[in-house]
Amino acid sequence: MFVPLVCVAGLILFGVLIFIARRYKRCPSNKVLVVFGNIGGEKTAKCIHGGGTFVLPLVQGAAYLSLEPMTTEVDLKGALSKKNIRVNVPATFTFGIATRPELMQNAAERLLDMEREEVIAHANDIILGQLRLVLATLSIEEINQDREKFLEQINANVDLELNKIGLEVINVNIRDITDESGYIEAIGKKAAAEAINQAKVEVAHQQKMGTIGEAEASKLQRIQVAAFEAESIEGENTARANIAQYNAELSVKQASALKVGEVAKANAERDILIAQKEKEEAKLKKEELTRQEVEKLKIQVMADAEAEKVKRIAFGEAEAIKAKYFAEAEGVRAVLEAKALGYQQLISVCADVPELATSLLMVEKIEHIAAIQVEAIRNIKFDKITVWDGGAGGANGSTTANFMRDLVRAIPPMQEIAKLAGVELPEMLGKIAPASTATKTEKGKE
Repeated sequence: MFVPLVCVAGLILFGVLIFIARRYKRCPSNKVLVVFGNIGGEKTAKCIHGGGTFVLPLVQGAAYLSLEPMTTEVDLKGALSKKNIRVNVPATFTFGIATRPELMQNAAERLLDMEREEVIAHANDIILGQLRLVLATLSIEEINQDREKFLEQINANVDLELNKIGLEVINVNIRDITDESGYIEAIGKKAAAEAINQAKVEVAHQQKMGTIGEAEASKLQRIQVAAFEAESIEGENTARANIAQYNAELSVKQASALKVGEVAKANAERDILIAQKEKEEAKLKKEELTRQEVEKLKIQVMADAEAEKVKRIAFGEAEAIKAKYFAEAEGVRAVLEAKALGYQQLISVCADVPELATSLLMVEKIEHIAAIQVEAIRNIKFDKITVWDGGAGGANGSTTANFMRDLVRAIPPMQEIAKLAGVELPEMLGKIAPASTATKTEKGKE
């Protein structure tokens, strides 16, 4: 029984500690903690900067005000100065929430829960009004010449009004002040002209003092020169001679130096011309080399193209010749196959009389043989043959008869040609007489 009570008490204590921890508010250094609600006394809020405080539940609330600086650009134009001269005053104001107790109270009452842009807008309106007020109390000369006094008055007036809402001025930056009539510019020109004139007066005074001193020094110099003139004539003559000699030597040296300079200049110009020439030659060589390379490449490409063309033509002709030979071979093979088939059929027909096949084949060649014989005597002009015969014929007949006989004998007999070919012609085409019979006939004739 005792243990559950202890646990319950512990839980209650732990819950109370958590509740207290959540209700305790701490304030960082860049913020102001504002506790509002029932805080007691006449104040409507309690402001804390740093540290912390306990915020009672239900009767109190808490919020923060940021102390981060805020900046606004004020471009005041056409504001009247003391002498009714309108001026333009561009400025930048930096401000923030004050940390003094009374000012924090003002900020808590007037700026709490207000956005940053709204705070800047309120401050901008206050700054514009106070800036116009300060300008109305100062003349152009006071604004332009005594900038420190001008800034002090702006800080005092603006800060006083900003304090009423809990703000304070951190920094004021006034840029170039101008006016519509150009009065400030004229003042600047006047001051510059006065400074220039004063400087001219001082320069003239110093020039006068220098001239006077120079005249006195010249006077003393002339007096001393006149006093020692008689004694220095010989020295002057010697000095003149030395000067003349020095001048002569100087002229020689100058001429020599001029000569050296001219030679150097001429050498330099020559070197420049040589360098330019070499550069131009290099450029021309480079261009010529490039052109030759292009021509070489062009020739190579054309040669490759021509070689490819010749190669393709040769390949085409070879293919054509190959096709022609293949076609001719096919034709010869077809002819030979046809002949073989015809010979085979001829032999099969003449199977009982084999020599008949040879005779038939020879008969086919008679026309060709006759044509050969005709060709042998075709070009002989018989009308141009003249035979001188005295009429005294011999045992073998007259001279004319012998000539014709020998001419006919000169043509190979058909049977002899067939015999040379290994063919025996039919008897109806003529038959060669036996050798003994031919001999007897010749002897009988004799």
